[in-house]
Amino acid sequence: MEKNQLLQVDNLSIAFISEGNENEVISNISFHLSANEILGIVGESGSGKSVSSLAIMGLLPNKISKVNSGTISFNGELLSEMDNKSLQPIRGKSISMIFQEPMSSLNPSMSCGKQVREILLQHTEMSKKEAFKETISLFEKVKLPDPSRAYNAFPHEISGGQKQRVMIAMAIACKPQVLIADEPTTALDVTVQKEIIALLKSLQKDTGMSIIFISHDLSLVSEIADRVVVMYKGKIIEEGFVRDVFLNPQELYTKALIKSRPSMESRLKILPTIDDFVTKKDRTEIISVSERNERHKNIYAKKPLLEIKNLEKEFFSKSGWFSKASSFKAVDRVSFKLYPGETLGLVGESGCGKSTLSNAILQLDKATAGTIIYKGQDITHLKASEIRQLRKEIQIIFQDPYASLNPRLTVGHAILEPMQVHGIGNSKEERTAKVLDLLEKVGLDQSYFNRYPHEFSGGQRQRIGIARTIAVEPQLIICDESVSALDISVQAQVLNLLNELKDNFGFTYIFISHDLAVVKYMSDQLVVMNKGQIEEMNDADRIYANPEKAYTKKLIHAIPKGL
Repeated sequence: MEKNQLLQVDNLSIAFISEGNENEVISNISFHLSANEILGIVGESGSGKSVSSLAIMGLLPNKISKVNSGTISFNGELLSEMDNKSLQPIRGKSISMIFQEPMSSLNPSMSCGKQVREILLQHTEMSKKEAFKETISLFEKVKLPDPSRAYNAFPHEISGGQKQRVMIAMAIACKPQVLIADEPTTALDVTVQKEIIALLKSLQKDTGMSIIFISHDLSLVSEIADRVVVMYKGKIIEEGFVRDVFLNPQELYTKALIKSRPSMESRLKILPTIDDFVTKKDRTEIISVSERNERHKNIYAKKPLLEIKNLEKEFFSKSGWFSKASSFKAVDRVSFKLYPGETLGLVGESGCGKSTLSNAILQLDKATAGTIIYKGQDITHLKASEIRQLRKEIQIIFQDPYASLNPRLTVGHAILEPMQVHGIGNSKEERTAKVLDLLEKVGLDQSYFNRYPHEFSGGQRQRIGIARTIAVEPQLIICDESVSALDISVQAQVLNLLNELKDNFGFTYIFISHDLAVVKYMSDQLVVMNKGQIEEMNDADRIYANPEKAYTKKLIHAIPKGL
C-alpha cells in the first residue's frame, strides 16, 4: 500500500450462495482510497457498489456470501482476514457508514440524540454528560435546525433530510478516517440533496477524513468526488479523475449513464437507454419549439378534463386530552385546469402538499373546501358506488412498486384482479389474453404471467405496476414519484414507456416528482407548490428558462448539473 493510501481493495471477488449454487456478484475488482480524498463509486442496482462497501465494513451476511479471492487493507492491516470481534473497534470509530434509508437504519424506539450518544459511549472514554454535549455539538455541525429538540425527538418526528443529518452526525461522531456514504441522498428533495452534498464536502474539508460516495447518479458524483470508479455487473469498467471520466468517458456504459438523464437544454423525443448505446441506435431526434407549440394548441383547444377550484385540505391534531386542536393546511386555495392528453408536472419539496392534493383528486382523502370537477361533474360529494366507478377512471402509479404489489399474487393475477373488480372483459380467458398483451406492451415477456413480484428487478416491477394501472382503461393517471427510486437508465426506459402509452391510449398524466429534470422532460404545464400553495404555474420550458419566483429559482439551481 502506498504511503498516502488509507484503504486498498485488491482483486476482490464475492459470490452469493443460493440453494447450493454460487453466483459471483463482484469479479476481481481493485481500487484504493487516499487520505483526504472523496472517491465516487457509480453504477446501477446490481452493479456491486453496496456489496463492495459492506465487504469493507465486514458486514456481508455470513451464511449466504463468500469471498472467493482478494484482500481489503486499511492502514496496513488486512481487514479481510479479521473476524467480527476484531472488526468491532474499527467499525464506527475508524471506518463509518451512512446508509441509504435513514428510517430503517435508526432505532424507532430511541430518541435521535441517545442513538448518537450511544456511539460515543461505546467507542470513547466520555462520560454521559460529555457525550450529551458532544452530541449537541455534532447536531450543530450537521446543521440540524434545533439541536436540543432533535436530541429528544424520535426518528418519525423529524423530516427525511433531518433524519439523514442525524445519520451523518452518528457516522462522524468518532472522527473516522473513512466515511462510506451509500446512496445518502437518493430519496431526498433536490434542495435537501444539495445541502447534504455541501455538508459532506465541508465536513471532509474540516476534518480531513476520506469519503467513499456511492450513487447511481453520475452528475451528482461529479459535484462531490475527486476520482470516480464506474461499476457494471460486478466489475470496474472505468476509473479516473471525475473531470476526465465525465467529460471524456471511454466506455459505452459510462456514456450511456451520462446521456440517459433528461437534458435541461433540449427535449428529445425518446431518451437514450444503455441498449441504444450498445446497439448504436440513434436517439438524438429533438422536439422543436414549433412542434411543441402545435401540440399545445390542440390540447388547450379542448374542454378541461379536470378542474380544481380553490381546493383546501386541513388537518387537525391534539397534543393532549384537554388541549385545543391545532390546524395545518396541507393544501391551501389551489386552482388549476388539466386538459385531455396533457401531462401536468407537479413539483415541490417534501411537505409542500403534492401527495395530499393527489389523494384529494383520487377521493382517498376528502377535501376540506373547494371543488374538484372531473368531466364536468363535481366529484367532492360522490356516493360510494360513484366513487368506485371513478376509481376506474382515475388511477395512480406509486413510488414503490414492490410495496404496492401483493407478494402472494403472481404478476398475472395482480393485473387480472382490478380488471375483474371493474368488470373489464367478458370472461377469464378474455382478461388473461389482455394481460398477456399488456405485459408485452410494457416491455415484459408473456412468460412472466406466473412469476411473483420478488423475482423481478425494480424497473421490471414498475412496469408491472404500470400494466396493472392501464389494465382498467383509465382516463387520468397520477404518477406519484413513480421513477424516483429507479436507476438512471431504467428511469429512461420507464419515461419512454409512459410517453409511448400516452400517445397510444390518449392518457392524461399528473406527474409528481422531486426530480426537476425529469418533470421538465415529461411536462407540458408545470405547477410549483410550496407550503400548500401554488408558487408558480406556466409552460414547463418557460419556467425553467425564466423562473419568476425565488423558490422556483432555488429548486432549479439545486439540480445536479454535472461538469
